[in-house]
Amino acid sequence: MSNNVNPLAGTAHLLDELDKKLMVLLRDGRTLIGYLRCVDQFANLVLHKTIERIHVGREYGDIPRGIFIVRGENVVLLGEIDKDKEDNLPLTEVSVDDILDAQRREQDAKIEQQKLLSKALKERGLNLLADLGHDDMF
Repeated sequence: MSNNVNPLAGTAHLLDELDKKLMVLLRDGRTLIGYLRCVDQFANLVLHKTIERIHVGREYGDIPRGIFIVRGENVVLLGEIDKDKEDNLPLTEVSVDDILDAQRREQDAKIEQQKLLSKALKERGLNLLADLGHDDMF
C-alpha cells in the first residue's frame, strides 16, 4: 500500500507564484506588497522590493521595506496583484508622513471611543471585555 500524501501539497501551489507581485496580509494587520522570491515547506516567504501599505479611509501610503522575510504562520491572506487594477486604484496616495499621521489619529480616535463605551457600560454596571489585540484577530 503506497502513501500518496505530498508533504508540499499546500505550499507547492505557492511555487506557481514565484517572481509574481503579491499582496500579503499578516496576522498583526499589516499589508505587504512585494515580489515572491522564495518559499519553503513551512510557507515561509521571502519578498523582494517590498513595501508596507497603510490604508486610512480613502488614502494610502507606501513605506519601502526592501527584502522581507515572512514566517508562514503569520500569513492570513496572500494574492497576486493585478497590474491593470493597481494602476487605477480608487484611492489617493499620500506621503509616508501624512499616512502615519492619519493612522495615529485613527488609532487615537478608536482609543477615545473605547473609553467612552467603557464608561457608558460601567455606568450601567457592565464591563467591557479587554481587546484581544492583533495577534488574536484572525
